[in-house]
Amino acid sequence: MYEDGLPPLRDVISRYELNAKKSLGQNFLTDLNLTGKIARSAEGMDGCSLKDSIIYEVGPGPGALTRALLMNGAHRVVAVEVDPRCIEAQKEIQAAYPGKLDVFEGDALLVNERDLIGDTEGRPVKIIANLPYNVGTALLVKWLTLDDWLPWYSSLTLMFQKEVGQRIIAEPRSKAYGRLSILGQFRADARIMFDVPARAFTPAPKVTSCIVNIIPKEKQTPRQKILEKVVYAAFNQRRKMLRTSLKALGKDPLPYLKAASIIPTCRAEELTVEDFCRLAKAYEK
Repeated sequence: MYEDGLPPLRDVISRYELNAKKSLGQNFLTDLNLTGKIARSAEGMDGCSLKDSIIYEVGPGPGALTRALLMNGAHRVVAVEVDPRCIEAQKEIQAAYPGKLDVFEGDALLVNERDLIGDTEGRPVKIIANLPYNVGTALLVKWLTLDDWLPWYSSLTLMFQKEVGQRIIAEPRSKAYGRLSILGQFRADARIMFDVPARAFTPAPKVTSCIVNIIPKEKQTPRQKILEKVVYAAFNQRRKMLRTSLKALGKDPLPYLKAASIIPTCRAEELTVEDFCRLAKAYEK
């Protein structure tokens, strides 16, 4: 038994026959010391403490991170889980923390998070999750492309494959720099907090993971959808010069490249986020 009075995670996995399903991208954490570190890494990053915040968690599995969040004082945890076996396992945690945990069955890509969370009573919402590998990037894009900005959450503390984490924070002229880098850095400030070795999971994946903390920026221009359109065209043919790749937008790119002070022979990976913002503004005009 741990300090929360609940059994070891390996016992929970065995009792509920939670053999990880590859189709669901499942790799379960079983070390409460590690999940405690993840929970504490989100403490105060956005100026908000766990005890004052509502936590939205995706894919809680057998509950390692859920338990750590509650043990570290989270005001309330709202979790969405697509696997009904895991929802059964979460009932023990609900019993140990009455009124502190709500678990919903559903696809995190499709749910309306604000409907699930309900009345926040004015409290900030932090998203903290060990994201399933197969939907991690798609979920991040969903949360970064909301029409209403600033968003409904105050921060994101997320587990990704290290390769994805590096793409989010990548700088121009690097191999990892691309569309996700531009989107993430346009909308937020991100940093990798620490790595998580494969041996921390059951079953162990073939890659190292990392925890990324993401804080939304204030609303900026250009419009996000225009920026996405320009960035997609540029990186869709990333080996070509912009004077060629941007023809996919349906206009002669030379006038707006000139208006944005971008050299037409540059390639997408050479432009900074600020360069892309100027280019998108010029294209829109």
